[in-house]
Amino acid sequence: MKPDLASRTVMLSGASSGIGEHLAEVLAHAGANVVLGARRTDRTEALAKRIQAGGGKALAVRLDVTDEASVIAAYDAAESAFGMVDTVIANAGISSAGRATDVTEAGLRAVLDTNLLGVYLLAREGAKRMIAGDIRQTQAGRVVLIGSITAEMTAQGDAAYAASKAAVAHLGRQFAREWVRQGINVNTIQPGYIRTEISGDWFDTEGGARQIGSWHRKRLMDIDALDDVTLYLCSDAARYVTGSTITIDDGQSL
Repeated sequence: MKPDLASRTVMLSGASSGIGEHLAEVLAHAGANVVLGARRTDRTEALAKRIQAGGGKALAVRLDVTDEASVIAAYDAAESAFGMVDTVIANAGISSAGRATDVTEAGLRAVLDTNLLGVYLLAREGAKRMIAGDIRQTQAGRVVLIGSITAEMTAQGDAAYAASKAAVAHLGRQFAREWVRQGINVNTIQPGYIRTEISGDWFDTEGGARQIGSWHRKRLMDIDALDDVTLYLCSDAARYVTGSTITIDDGQSL
C-alpha cells in the first residue's frame, strides 16, 4: 500500500533531525504539505529547500513545543501557507540520561516539558483548529504521537524519559476518547531503538554494544522503520483506527 497524502497538511515537530527529518521527506514524497517545526530553523530551512527541490511542498517554522505562543504561531504560519492543518505528528523529544538519583531537577523538567507538555500543546492546538474547521464532516483529522518502547520497560538510566513516554501513551488514548466524535483519530507509535541524535554515541560504547547484544535480533532498527505505519495512520485508510498504541521495535522489548 502506498498512501496518497496529497490532500493533507502535516504539522511535524522535531523535524530538524533524526526520525522527524526522515519522516518529513517521506511525507512530502507521499504528497503532503509538510510544516517542519523545530527550534533549529537553520536545519529545517535547509530541509525545506531539499524537499522543494525534489518537487515536494514544505514550510519551515520556528517551533518550541514547550511554549504555547510558539505553538500557536507555528499553526498560524502553516494555515497562511497551506490552509488548515489536518494531520499532526508530535515527534519532538529529548532525554536526560542518568540514574534517577542523579538526574537534576532542571533535567527532569526539561524532559517532561518537551516530551509530555510539548505533545499536549501541539496536539491540542491542532485539534482545536480542526474542530473549529468542522473536520467532523470529513472524519479526516489525524494525530500521531511518537512514544517509545521504554514506556513499557524498566532499565537503568532513563527513568525520566521512560515515564514521560508512558504518559504519552495514555495521553493518546485520552485524546482519542475526547475527540472520537469530532472526526479526529489519535494513535501512538512506540518505536524501539534507532540510531539518532537523541541516543548520541551510546551504541558505540561497550555498554551500548551489550544492550544491542541482549536483543533477540542483536541489531538497531533502521531509520525507515516507522515509514509504513506513519503513512498509514495519516491516511484515509486508517479511518477506523483510533486510540491505538502500536509497537514497532523488531522484538527488542520481548
